[in-house]
Amino acid sequence: MENIIDIIIVGGGPIGLACGIEARNAGLSHLILEKGCIVNSLFNYPLHMTFFSTSDRLEIGGYPFPSIHPKPNRMEALEYYRRVADVSDINIRLFEEVRNIEPADKDVYTINTSKGQYHARHVVIATGFYDIPNLLGIPGEELPKVKHYYYDPHFFYKQKLVVVGANNSAADVALETWRRGAEVTMVVRQAELQSIKYWVKPDLQNRIDEGSIKAYFSSTLAAVRENEVDIQTPEGNVTIANDYVMAMTGYKPNFSFLQNIGIRLSDDEHKHPAYNPETMETNMPHMYLAGVVCGGMDTRVWFIENSREHAVKIVKHILEKERVAS
Repeated sequence: MENIIDIIIVGGGPIGLACGIEARNAGLSHLILEKGCIVNSLFNYPLHMTFFSTSDRLEIGGYPFPSIHPKPNRMEALEYYRRVADVSDINIRLFEEVRNIEPADKDVYTINTSKGQYHARHVVIATGFYDIPNLLGIPGEELPKVKHYYYDPHFFYKQKLVVVGANNSAADVALETWRRGAEVTMVVRQAELQSIKYWVKPDLQNRIDEGSIKAYFSSTLAAVRENEVDIQTPEGNVTIANDYVMAMTGYKPNFSFLQNIGIRLSDDEHKHPAYNPETMETNMPHMYLAGVVCGGMDTRVWFIENSREHAVKIVKHILEKERVAS
């Protein structure tokens, strides 16, 4: 078997890039495979999104992240990570989706992609969780008017918009679209607004209190039709006119992919993947997890700022195993 790569990294987000930088620094051959553009999830974030973290907490590979704002926005992050990929001289192939991974023998994996095949001694899965939305499971959710990804508020000018959710994404969508002329109604399962950025929550609460944004608390969206929706409230069912629904109900990792390549998931609702937190190695030998994918359904456990260290742990463990083997 020729051209065996030391480490193949699946996912070209910030943590995947961090793993590539660590591999390069350690003198290990590596290749990052990304099914979309570089830092694809960040590219698909809302146009005006601001990070909760300060720029220093988003840095990877020791490269400084200068920002003109206290907390960087989406455009600054895209610029930063793209430049890091350039100056760090890591190996990355974009718009190449990994289809499956299987053991070639006890020490090598075969990685099949949309464009070819590779062999690697170690594999790092850094695929995040932004690809698959959590569905509402209600009649009409399949209609084109129901959207799970939000980009630009301009689209919703003079539209009757229902926003489902009570966290950061829902808050941003509700405020941004309302300020661009949408008629916004929020449907919140909880009795009050939840974990929202501290500088955003008072703004949203004030808009609700003054009646600019209508909010149904302790309520769920029950059905969607072409020109209206049903909302189940504590007082009973309410039907309102509607043009679009933004279901900001969160996202989840590609569990089928993880299971198909042999990674075990917990049997409970959290679906935690099996890995050693000291080394990040999974139940599959020489296969590692990095980044937010480690949390399973607990998507608020890992972020860029607290999972950057995964890259260091993984490469350290690989080097230690190689020293033992030699």
